[in-house]
Amino acid sequence: MNRYGLLGKNISYSFSQGYFTQKFKDLGLPDHSYENFDIQHIDDFKEVLAQENLKGLNVTIPYKQDVIPFLDELDPKAAQIGAVNTIQFTEKGLKGFNTDAFGFRTSLEPFLKTHHTKALILGTGGASKAVRFVLNELGIVGTYVSRSNKEGQYTYDNLNEDIIRENTLIINCTPLGTYPNIEDKPNIPYECIGTDHLLYDLIYNPEQTSFLAEGEARGATTTNGLKMLQQQAEKAWEIWNQG
Repeated sequence: MNRYGLLGKNISYSFSQGYFTQKFKDLGLPDHSYENFDIQHIDDFKEVLAQENLKGLNVTIPYKQDVIPFLDELDPKAAQIGAVNTIQFTEKGLKGFNTDAFGFRTSLEPFLKTHHTKALILGTGGASKAVRFVLNELGIVGTYVSRSNKEGQYTYDNLNEDIIRENTLIINCTPLGTYPNIEDKPNIPYECIGTDHLLYDLIYNPEQTSFLAEGEARGATTTNGLKMLQQQAEKAWEIWNQG
């Protein structure tokens, strides 16, 4: 048996298990399985690693950064980003990759217009690091928005009409609005959003979050994170199958 899985916390909602289970069925791979490794603390990762026949893992909230000390090698892009969402099991040990960046870029690019030169990144977790990396690659100035006051980033209380109008790309990297808490949304001044804005939510369940609904109601372009997830999953599969 070739076992793959997702490492995370409270991940029963996860997209990955269903996606890969169907993929293995479609490819005619009855000796492949995909399971959730739902752990309450990163130290429990050692127990996961002790299991047999593991061939590859995905990593999600909240362990994309915490998992790095357990790895033997980092892909240069993952090292630059500072977060890992894919682990390859090799003869030399565990190698960490970041396929979020690939997934985010390929899903974002079709929506970008020339006026999308500045972006607000809501949240500062592992996924937000891949998002900022991609924005830098695309020449878009990305600024973090966080609850805590740190140099070079905004707090939610800082946000005003001028900042919202200047940053026509707004990306939600927080879990706010994820099922079942679908009424939740980041605390930003939505009344300042207009038709030039592009709102991107990394959440995919529900399909339209309250964050995206607020944008759509004001004429903004909106998209969720499903395409990003599909793209990063395919890239992970590619990595696991490298010789």
